[in-house]
Amino acid sequence: MKKILKRTIPVACLAATALTMTATERAEASNWWDSFKHEMHITYHRNNAWPQPFAELSAAQTRAPFEVMTHKGWALHNTIGHELFREGDGALTAAGRNRVHWIATQAPPARRAIHVLRGGSEQETDARIEAVRGALGHMHLNGPQPPIYITDVAPSTSSGERASRTSREALEKMLPPVLPQSNSSAATGG
Repeated sequence: MKKILKRTIPVACLAATALTMTATERAEASNWWDSFKHEMHITYHRNNAWPQPFAELSAAQTRAPFEVMTHKGWALHNTIGHELFREGDGALTAAGRNRVHWIATQAPPARRAIHVLRGGSEQETDARIEAVRGALGHMHLNGPQPPIYITDVAPSTSSGERASRTSREALEKMLPPVLPQSNSSAATGG
């Protein structure tokens, strides 16, 4: 009989508590219970699927810095620097027009943005922007014109003379190609 009383007393307390609760309190308790069951359901399935949902997030977080580096690298690569504009009036040189043409037509479509290095004055910067717009206006482009941005970050460059000298030195130091020694017994089959 003691076992029966032990079991019936808590049930009776719960029943009495449920009867004394208002409708609002019962609705809140029901909402809490439904929310709790839902969270437990999600946690159960998340734990059973581990590590799959988290592997993609980790991979995305690992790639994020490299995507930033790639974006900044393309921005530097597509920067029209001081040497590609005429001094004083901000007009594009022939090499500058070629560079704008390459960016507008040959760069990957997602990377077709032209970055113009800020000039010494506002007038020079405005002249540079107008020169790039004029060059783009004379091109037959498939799709929209690439956007033009003003930047203060200058790409690192070197003179053509230095680049040529480095290439020549590398070619001079290169060993001549030599065919491997052949084994005469392997060539005759015996």
